[in-house]
Amino acid sequence: MGKPRFRSIFDGLPAYEPSRAVRSAAGDSHLLAANESPHEPLTDIVAAITEAARTINRYPDFGGTELTARIARAHGVTEDRVALGAGSVALLQMLLQAVADAGAEVMYAWRSFELYPVLADLAGVRGVRVPLVDERPDLNAMADRVGENTRLILVCNPNNPTGTLLGHDDLRAFADRVPADRLIAVDEAYFEYVRHPGARSAIALTADRPNVVVLRTFSKAYGLAGLRVGYLVGPPDVVALLRKAYLPYSVSAVAQAAALAALARQKELFSQVDEVVAERARVHGELAAAGWAVPRSESNFLWLRMGAAAGKFGDRCGDAGVAVRVFPGEGLRVSIGSPADNDAFLAAAAAWRAKSPSPEADGPARVSNC
Repeated sequence: MGKPRFRSIFDGLPAYEPSRAVRSAAGDSHLLAANESPHEPLTDIVAAITEAARTINRYPDFGGTELTARIARAHGVTEDRVALGAGSVALLQMLLQAVADAGAEVMYAWRSFELYPVLADLAGVRGVRVPLVDERPDLNAMADRVGENTRLILVCNPNNPTGTLLGHDDLRAFADRVPADRLIAVDEAYFEYVRHPGARSAIALTADRPNVVVLRTFSKAYGLAGLRVGYLVGPPDVVALLRKAYLPYSVSAVAQAAALAALARQKELFSQVDEVVAERARVHGELAAAGWAVPRSESNFLWLRMGAAAGKFGDRCGDAGVAVRVFPGEGLRVSIGSPADNDAFLAAAAAWRAKSPSPEADGPARVSNC
């Protein structure tokens, strides 16, 4: 008896492994693996969700008209420059589908967001990986690698999982080197956490360039990871094309209502972001004082390049009830959570360091200041 036939790409495609909860022998559990907000939703956001739930028997606003207008105002752009999606990952998938001609290539730094190669494979686009330099995307090397088949270039800024930031002038110079018929997508999922003096969003580059778009999400700073809503800012013709690829009604009425409520309470939410940034500085400082080499982070997580030791340290964190994201053979990413969460991780790190005090235990990491 035969079996259904599927694309051969699935034979070697790894399944995405979401972070899992862990619990210590004492029953403690600290979720520091998925870069989520540690704060519960604001009362107004919960109220908006509850109200929207009263009409879930109806389809949501197909174009997210009100939300699109509100996002456009927030960034000082026209509404025809904003596209919505069920998270920025959905918009990335739409971009890949839009460029997926035979032989098309997508370029990205590596290591970067772990779904880039998975989504590229699913779209049938060949991924081209360019190694990091000083834990940051190497824009010069990426510009040098642009070829005839390059259709899309992904730049994660701040970079996930290293947390490092590219300067605006560097991004502008990079965009100047890339031909106008190659699309550049700057993934700014964590930009609300940036505190580097003089940092600017790449949204400024979309005003006078036909090939630059910026991805943003409500999952991190706005605390709506469970509702899946993101957006793209770019040139009107690119946005119009992406809207054709939009999966109908994929941004639910509840998600739209929550995002609108979050934008209305931006001041309070960004105050919470400030708390995360303060904790980031504290955790970074304590790790550095203990001898860990940790790159400066402009996101809501820290990166420890540990090489082969990453898996073992991740296991020890799990034993302590601290869930972290392990990249086997490379390093470990830890989200910044509540003070109690962060203290639990620091205790696990101190226990590990006490048993493995040499610098080689955590591996070399070159610190970048932007």
